[in-house]
Amino acid sequence: MAVVKAGHRRLRTIPWKAAPVPALRELAEQTPPSRERYVDLLRAISILLVVLGHWLVSVITHDRNGQLTGHSALESMTWMYPFTWLVQVMPLFFIAGGYANAASLAAHRGRGGGTATWLRDRGIRLLRPTTVFLVVLAVIALFAQPLGADRSLARLAVWFATIQLWFLSAYLVVVLLTPAMYWLHQRFGWAVVVVLVVLVALGDVARINGHPALANGGYVYGWLVMHQIGFFWWDGRLPFRPRVWAPLLFGGLATVMALTLAGPYPVSMVDVSGKEPHNASPPTLALIAATAFQLGLVMMLRGPAERWLRRRRPWQAVIGVNMVVFTLFLWHMCAVLLLVGLLNALDALPTPTAGTFSWWLWRLPWFLMLTVIMTGLVAVFGRIEIRGRRPAPGRLPLWPARRPASPVRCLVLTVAAYTGALAGLISNNVAPSRAHYLVGMPLGGLLAYLAGAALLWLAR
Repeated sequence: MAVVKAGHRRLRTIPWKAAPVPALRELAEQTPPSRERYVDLLRAISILLVVLGHWLVSVITHDRNGQLTGHSALESMTWMYPFTWLVQVMPLFFIAGGYANAASLAAHRGRGGGTATWLRDRGIRLLRPTTVFLVVLAVIALFAQPLGADRSLARLAVWFATIQLWFLSAYLVVVLLTPAMYWLHQRFGWAVVVVLVVLVALGDVARINGHPALANGGYVYGWLVMHQIGFFWWDGRLPFRPRVWAPLLFGGLATVMALTLAGPYPVSMVDVSGKEPHNASPPTLALIAATAFQLGLVMMLRGPAERWLRRRRPWQAVIGVNMVVFTLFLWHMCAVLLLVGLLNALDALPTPTAGTFSWWLWRLPWFLMLTVIMTGLVAVFGRIEIRGRRPAPGRLPLWPARRPASPVRCLVLTVAAYTGALAGLISNNVAPSRAHYLVGMPLGGLLAYLAGAALLWLAR
């Protein structure tokens, strides 16, 4: 690190040269023996299943006016609903997130860091690639209109490309609440999970009795249930023994069957139009039962998976996916839009009816072409995520250092930054899929998001 002084004042510094990204083999060799590699595998599998699931169920057709439109194949393929008990993997993602956030927070505090700096660093890693994603979409929507694109169609494209961001909104909330929830975890343990599950149950009762607004808090405490379980995994209070995972596996499956096949909940754990109440938005007791089932399954498989991950090539593959996993999550629906737009322009877009033999046959080239496009998107935008994971490089001076702000002031500014970013994301999530927006999304929401992201970045 270069040291430069002005009088007796040390100057702040800026990066001089980007640190090189180590090869996957080197990263694999540097992995400490204590690392829970299984959590990294679960994170990678969760996002890959989200990507593949969205690609699988996306049905693109033309409406009566000849314009492109789309819907989910699950609307007509009801036999696939039980499979969602396995492939709705967002609960596992939040469990892995709870583990990672607890480990990161403990390590940060061990180095003398505070709550505000941890939230800032965690938020920047999420918002940096998201900001690029939203700005690119907004710019494309803005400049497509003078070229003849209809504003309503531009909004539909942006809505389709950002449909996955409601997961990010929920995850940002649980990240913001992590310091407080981890404190509650250390003090009250499983009682916190019990209280959260009771809150989910009360919300379900309200929804079933015609008061859905009373259940909206489930968008927070529903996902917190899964996130909180990750804390127990991190501190060793989740025993990986048959007497624990067997009741979770078989009891969770039996409960899911009772709540959906005989109870008031839809069978699908993925939201389907016309099937109320939706099990994932916000999470219901049925989704929590499915979480118990999935948790029992992954606990049962942990031993063989850990032994497999001790081999070099599987672990390198997991590292490689995780280096760009957020890029995959953000951009995978854009791959669908690019492919559909290209095939439609060439008048070569097949539109077979969902579930038919020709539709399933079309899935093979569909997946292959989407994979090629996604590879290109990762090559372009993945470096943004990778750069955010690099170690701090050497630095050169930029401006004189100032007295550090008080921890309370830093925390207030950080919470304000998260609030702005969340307001922007949520405004896009709840906005209609067809509307006349200048940039394909609510402009006020985009500005609120950018303000929050900028405030978080400047807080560094």
